[in-house]
Amino acid sequence: MNYGLFLLVVCLNTFLVNAYVDVVVPDSQHALDLNLFEEVLDPELCDEQIRYIMNDTGLLFTFFDAGARIPRGILNGNTQDLGNYYQCLGINEEIPNSVVEGKYCMIKVPLEQNVDFPDLVGLPDILSQNLPTWELSHSSLRLDDNVMKSLNEYNALKRGVDKAGGLGDKSLGRFADNSSLSGLTLNLAICLPKVCSARHALDTFVNITDIGFNYEERFCRLPNDKPWVPGDYVAIAIFSLIGLLSILSTAYDLRYNVFLQKDPKKVNKLYQSFSVYNNTNRLLTITPVPGAIECLDGIRSFAMMWVIMGHTFIHQTMGGVLGNPLDVLKWITSLSAVWITSAPITVDTFFMLSGLLLVYTTHGKVTPMKLLKNIHLFYLNRIFRILPVLCAMILVQVSFLNWVVDGPFWEVNMAQVHNCRVFWWSTILHIQNYHNPSGMCLPHSWYLAIDMQLYILSPIILVWVLTGKRHFAWTALLVSLIAVLSGATVYSFVNDFPSTPVSPSRPEDSPYYMFYFYVNTLTRASPFFVGLIFGYLLSLCRGKTDVLNWVTAGLLWLFSAFIILGVIFITNPLMQVDWDNQLVDNLVNSFKRPIWAVGVGCLIFVCEHGYGGIVNWILSLRMFKILGRLSYAMYIVHYPLIFLVNAMPVSLIHFSVPSSLLLFLSDFSLAVIVAYLMTIFVDLPCGVLVKHFLGGSVKKPPPTIDYKHEVNKQIEKGNHREIPLKA
Repeated sequence: MNYGLFLLVVCLNTFLVNAYVDVVVPDSQHALDLNLFEEVLDPELCDEQIRYIMNDTGLLFTFFDAGARIPRGILNGNTQDLGNYYQCLGINEEIPNSVVEGKYCMIKVPLEQNVDFPDLVGLPDILSQNLPTWELSHSSLRLDDNVMKSLNEYNALKRGVDKAGGLGDKSLGRFADNSSLSGLTLNLAICLPKVCSARHALDTFVNITDIGFNYEERFCRLPNDKPWVPGDYVAIAIFSLIGLLSILSTAYDLRYNVFLQKDPKKVNKLYQSFSVYNNTNRLLTITPVPGAIECLDGIRSFAMMWVIMGHTFIHQTMGGVLGNPLDVLKWITSLSAVWITSAPITVDTFFMLSGLLLVYTTHGKVTPMKLLKNIHLFYLNRIFRILPVLCAMILVQVSFLNWVVDGPFWEVNMAQVHNCRVFWWSTILHIQNYHNPSGMCLPHSWYLAIDMQLYILSPIILVWVLTGKRHFAWTALLVSLIAVLSGATVYSFVNDFPSTPVSPSRPEDSPYYMFYFYVNTLTRASPFFVGLIFGYLLSLCRGKTDVLNWVTAGLLWLFSAFIILGVIFITNPLMQVDWDNQLVDNLVNSFKRPIWAVGVGCLIFVCEHGYGGIVNWILSLRMFKILGRLSYAMYIVHYPLIFLVNAMPVSLIHFSVPSSLLLFLSDFSLAVIVAYLMTIFVDLPCGVLVKHFLGGSVKKPPPTIDYKHEVNKQIEKGNHREIPLKA
């Protein structure tokens, strides 16, 4: 059994490692109407409108006022000016024979230009021969070497993060290797008439082609350039149906239980399933569950907060809305940022908890034969537990999040909309981490894909754990963990990945790390298998009071604290620009995650057996039980909301830790609110339906026996000794 199990796990891991596929995303489902940009162009009408604008001082000033200026804060890394997005798109001026409308465009302008300005004739020589003169050219404009080096480092890091996020090379500035300012590329907003192309309008306004001015058009936006697609109609229809069912179900529930005050046990559970009133009560009602591990909800809640905080900060620091990128680079490489730069490890907490609960909730309650006979229910319950909220969020991303707001940074959110319109199916099938990792619908859903893939494989191990024979169980658990660790270690050493998702020392490798390591089932599986072991250990010790003493508990506390703090603080040297130690990178990639899972497992074990102290008291608070119930929905909804919030600004923002913490509080609050709505309108109703249609509906109570009549009847037959006693 040992060698067979080992080989099976290794073969499966080998398949998962080599199954990576990526595809080209078509433009047919783009968030914007790409044909509209070509259809509105009219060179003749453009010339006519520009002539009119040049003679209308007020309208001309409106266009120039909505356009770009020289970026301010270049020494802090700012290389862009956004103009006035809404002012530009709001231009709508009726003129003879047409209507002048604004078009907002972003262009990339390299500062190194060989511009040949025409001679200015007829002007008197007003410069005195005694005044000092100097040669001024793009090559003479220079920055401090350290400033230029930092600009290069940040922009290389930003490009790597953008590519890893599936956004392509959308860096907001490129820099040469020397310290000359000529290596700088500026991103400037310009406002043009809608019927004009950027080159036509600029040539007409400034005649830039003749003087040799070079630039590259990045994108343009038009009024009403978001087309309606079938996904919009599907989303409206489905959510309208959910709303109607919720109204009818709530009305039924209130009439039956509040106004008529009938027996709640006789209510029709299907009719009540979409009731907002009942589902809110279910969410907020805390009923003690015998044998439950009380600290898990607190751990799950804090892990969820850390996930949201990490995503908030990464979008703040690596997003395109920053006016002080160099301050960001200085901060993320400092020790004071370690609580954010180490945040990706918190996802491994979820993997560990998933494995722990899988064994803890089945061991001693299910036999191997029962598991195999009901394997279809084992999978279906998991699938239908995950799918409703996931599908609902895909619909929200496909439709509503494309319409709710807009802005000059909308290209980031547009990419998410586009990906979901094209690759919604791979997310539902939980294969997006291999099929389209560079264009995932809901990019954070890679966690669900890996978790589902591990869940599908888990019966291979679980069937041995449920035999009731400890040597079979421990052998299966340890062999599977060793197999996964061996495969992940070999894979890491062969490929030489960086050790952090955002690596200042190797920014060009961020996409390679994300697509081939970070979302790979093999490299992320070890915490799940550590969780299986702790779940089995906790199940064996369930109900026992003499498992630990103060000495053992104290040692476990020290061990857990050392591991958790060590994993967090080791991130700081890995985040340095001059970091260069591939051996340590490989060791960190191989063992950091299972070690973290061991630390969390020791914490749970100590808390569960009465030595948690104030930590266990905090983790077991009732409020965390509610957050724990919302945690899955919060995980699904929070990332699209963060994309939305960061796509809204119409001007640059100044990064600081206090302002980002305030933004985290708003992101967290918004995630809680939307997760609550998802839970009561989608998750809980679908849970009732799944329970009903998969055979888990509430059974009718057995008929009441009239014991007095039954006794007399049995006495008459002489069978009174077989009468059951009433409990």
